[in-house]
Amino acid sequence: MTYFIDKILLLLVLVYMLVPFAITRIWGIGVTLRGRTGRRIAFTFDDGPDPVYTPRLLDLLKRKGIRATFFVLGSKAERYPELIRRIHEEGHLIGIHNYKHLPNWLMSPKHVRRQQVERSADIIERITGERPTYYRPPWGLLNLGDIFTLRKNFRIVLWSVMGHDWVKEKGLKPLKERILDQLKPGSIILLHDSGDTLGAEIDAPELMLAELDAMLDDERMQGYACVRVDELLEAREARHRPVPASQMNP
Repeated sequence: MTYFIDKILLLLVLVYMLVPFAITRIWGIGVTLRGRTGRRIAFTFDDGPDPVYTPRLLDLLKRKGIRATFFVLGSKAERYPELIRRIHEEGHLIGIHNYKHLPNWLMSPKHVRRQQVERSADIIERITGERPTYYRPPWGLLNLGDIFTLRKNFRIVLWSVMGHDWVKEKGLKPLKERILDQLKPGSIILLHDSGDTLGAEIDAPELMLAELDAMLDDERMQGYACVRVDELLEAREARHRPVPASQMNP
């Protein structure tokens, strides 16, 4: 009997973890992986704000005239409210990346919604006066319940281009080349402005900043408009929105 109970529990765990992985990461159901219209792309930055690297990233984006999207941790937003305020005031979009950088697979949907996502949204709203409506789970991992409990109030955004920038290069192509090789209209690019999370190298954002600076000046970026995630998706949705009869040509 114990053997069969263990098998059933294992099966339930696999369903709880692997089914949403297949649904979201492989088939893209219930989440946003990319935009689909025009030559717009969106740079997104996870795991911040960081007191060392986020200000430098903001300086770079301001110098290049680019607006981006920051998926921030609520615990860091509490610690560095001035950086959250600056991100908001400089016109970037703020999304949520949990209160702490923990995998949703190890938490219940109720805990994720209340203690990770809603708690972070409350913190950011108190700082900026605007409530976030975009969410990206750490490592892009959702549990089965998240798909149903979070989509009511939040748009779940993953990515189509991953820079693998959390470690410094070790025999890989330069970060700039890895991203430009994958770049397509509608791309959502995943980068990180902090290196203090599990599996990352603490000073990895140093290299990311240098490569991003060079990338934005590369001729292969010409013709692409770098926009916030909400602007990228608005363009896609506008294409499919019915044209009011009053605006139609006679």
